[in-house]
Amino acid sequence: MTDKTTMYQKLFALEMANNHQGDIAHGKQVIQQMKQVCDDFPFQFAFKLQYRNLKTFIHPDYRDRQDIKYVKRFRDTELDETQLLELKQAIDDAGFISMCTPFDEDSVDWIEQHGFDILKIASCSLTDWSLLERIAQSSLPLVMSTAGATMEEIENVVQFFLHRHKQLAVMHCVGEYPTPRQNLQLGQIALLKQRFPEVTVGYSTHEDPNETEAVKMAVAMGAQLFEKHVGVGELNAYSANPEQVRQWLLSAQEAYAMLGLEGERVAVTETELNTLNSLRRAVFAKKDLAAGKALHTEDFYLAIPSQPGQLLANDLSKYKQFELKTAVKANEPLLLEKLEITDTRDMVSASLSKVCALLRGAGIAIADGVNCQLSHHYGIEKFEETGATIIDVVNREYCKKILVLLPGQNHPVHAHHKKEETFNVLAGEMQLQLGDELKTIKAGEMVTVERGVKHAFSSETGAIFEELSTTHFTDDSYYDDKTINQNSRRKTNLIFRADWLTTEWA
Repeated sequence: MTDKTTMYQKLFALEMANNHQGDIAHGKQVIQQMKQVCDDFPFQFAFKLQYRNLKTFIHPDYRDRQDIKYVKRFRDTELDETQLLELKQAIDDAGFISMCTPFDEDSVDWIEQHGFDILKIASCSLTDWSLLERIAQSSLPLVMSTAGATMEEIENVVQFFLHRHKQLAVMHCVGEYPTPRQNLQLGQIALLKQRFPEVTVGYSTHEDPNETEAVKMAVAMGAQLFEKHVGVGELNAYSANPEQVRQWLLSAQEAYAMLGLEGERVAVTETELNTLNSLRRAVFAKKDLAAGKALHTEDFYLAIPSQPGQLLANDLSKYKQFELKTAVKANEPLLLEKLEITDTRDMVSASLSKVCALLRGAGIAIADGVNCQLSHHYGIEKFEETGATIIDVVNREYCKKILVLLPGQNHPVHAHHKKEETFNVLAGEMQLQLGDELKTIKAGEMVTVERGVKHAFSSETGAIFEELSTTHFTDDSYYDDKTINQNSRRKTNLIFRADWLTTEWA
């Protein structure tokens, strides 16, 4: 498989093609003037040539035809292998990464012999399988353009090279010279990235050389490798002179600056935080509150403006518990320095991981999105000692819940006045105190708890059981320990996610 090597990252390839005009001195001038422009930018730069062995590339009967566009162009700008090697040396001397496109098998030989860094496959050669077979024998990194190709053709070529463990980049390209704005199809960059996540995706441009917005959009779409035809003097309608290349690179530089940090969340700045905090509601005492008071929703209200260091609405969470270190008067701000804050999220996650491990081990699936409670009668920190996990399945005239007891966990003595329930053990075994009687119930066994009968349950090894009952009412649990009913924070309510059962919990 190919690697998304740094060789391709923010690499701008300048394509001279036939803009050397068949003149070595002119070709070197193009290289030098482009070098002067590139030195001002923090990118990687490649300079690219095209190789053709015209003795075999053009049919002998057509070599001297002046009425065939590309035959005339190639013959008028023809360089022999020695001259091409001289241009390659000028590219090296200027410090460019060297890149070349072969249009026939002989040219691949020359590219290897001349020591180029990257081999580029032109769009017109994308399905030239004779040439591709020769290219596949090369050890050079590859870049391929995709103008005029179907997705099936691109797929076939990409897989051909990946199966041969080639280092590959794929370029979106439109084969219109120049390409009008409405035909740039820059959305194809995102499509190629989605379709071929194994490779780097780039953009080979043929737009008007004064067009500088397209490269911004290409950067935004995720292109990493860019190519543009360049030259000096009189040029065709899609080749850029040094000043146009400069403007193109400036636009790309602006795009990367606007794009900012990728791959991780950007750090919040102090300016940003101060602005947002000035718009956030803050927490104020609704009444006089004594030191040691645990905060509940009835103890405070939310309003602006906030003060520096004040507890904000955004700080409130079902996982956080707040206790006053000092007394606070009505309407005073609740400052962080006056609060003892306990964050229970890690404790909840740790307990959930154990609950899910029991469910997974028993092969019990839970529907995604159902309500789930960690019932912790004496606080989440004591949940694995006293409590239970209660998963709601349905609550109509009939009701079904799934309860999970962790090893060593017990659920205190209580009764229901409205609800009758039957426990059906699915996995493990549990000890059920039913009135004055203590029973051990194993998987496959059921016990009915009638209305008003006090009961408690526990498990030494862990257990999962169904609670099948009449309608459940939230105010219908009466505990022997009256402090439990008075504890308004004895439950952590969650939405169960089915993928928790396959999650590797930290």
